[in-house]
Amino acid sequence: MTVRIGTFNTENLFRRPTAFRLADPAKREEVLGDFAQLVGLLDHAVYTDQDKQEIARIVEKHRAYDIDPKNPPPIYVNQSRPGKDSGLFKTTGTGKNTRVEVTAKGRAAWSGWAELGQDDLDLDVVRNTGRVVSEVDADILLTAEVEDRLTLERFNTQVLAGALGRRPYPYNLLIDGNDPRGIDIGILSRHPITSVRSHIFDTDPERPEDRLFSRDCPEFEIRLDGTPLVILGNHLKSKFHDDPELRLAQAKRVAEIYRAALERSPHVMVAGDLNDDPDSEAAAVLRDTGLRDVMSHHSYRGVPGTHGECRSERDKLDYLLLPPPLWQEVQHVGLETRGIFADGIKSFDTVTSKTNAASDHAALYVDLDL
Repeated sequence: MTVRIGTFNTENLFRRPTAFRLADPAKREEVLGDFAQLVGLLDHAVYTDQDKQEIARIVEKHRAYDIDPKNPPPIYVNQSRPGKDSGLFKTTGTGKNTRVEVTAKGRAAWSGWAELGQDDLDLDVVRNTGRVVSEVDADILLTAEVEDRLTLERFNTQVLAGALGRRPYPYNLLIDGNDPRGIDIGILSRHPITSVRSHIFDTDPERPEDRLFSRDCPEFEIRLDGTPLVILGNHLKSKFHDDPELRLAQAKRVAEIYRAALERSPHVMVAGDLNDDPDSEAAAVLRDTGLRDVMSHHSYRGVPGTHGECRSERDKLDYLLLPPPLWQEVQHVGLETRGIFADGIKSFDTVTSKTNAASDHAALYVDLDL
């Protein structure tokens, strides 16, 4: 059985506030202005009658009471404890006839917050991301920089299956990591994901009070016909506000996790964005375990980099590292660069600038005979 495994830093799988999708700048500013006013009113210790009238007006105007994934409101009031004596408001009527009555006496009388409504994934840039994923058509694809599992699922169903008409993945998984921006590591698979082990709580040996991984190093176990496959997903410390010592410590821990995983299966691979080139100490630590980079396989004939212009190994940040048993099963290695907009890169016809590029990373993949 031939299995294609890939890794792709999607860079932009995030839902966006619906207000930012409005083509009319005046309407966009109106929503943002109402949102700012609402947040200010909700923070009042005591709600006057005038406060209550304004809160109700804004909530009604923007359907801020509504939960509708197909038509999300531009503003939403999340009441964590809705109810007669614990919520902010109650509603009567339905649809356009919905009326809001503010029942809370002040900020301390209810739990929750106001937020900008999030829209679905149908921006041109995300469709280009989907085009890369569709062209690679991996059986198992590790994804970096994804907001959450529901975003990954929406990308799967609304972009891959909906907008592009490709077959969706039956399995996807993501665990929230340590990055406060919400850029996490996920996986799409056509084979059952039987387990996942997270390492978000691992601590930095030099700074025990700090978490080690910038995101996580999840161990995804995939059930194939024979021996289970374990993929260690990575997105190591970036070079923005660089900290090479932290990246090296992360790589050393990945090496330890890899060796421990070998006790469960000989088919363990390390994948993802290591944010460092092949000559770096971090990459060397992983090679010292016996892992080998698929781009060094004789079947690979592409450019040396995976990021930006991809011209040299200094542009290589993304890796699929295989243990000896899997190295023997390599049939083909490829790199999909057409989602990038950069000098020397032949892009998809729908990628016309950096703003609508699928990513500034290429998607790397390998075909294995398993």
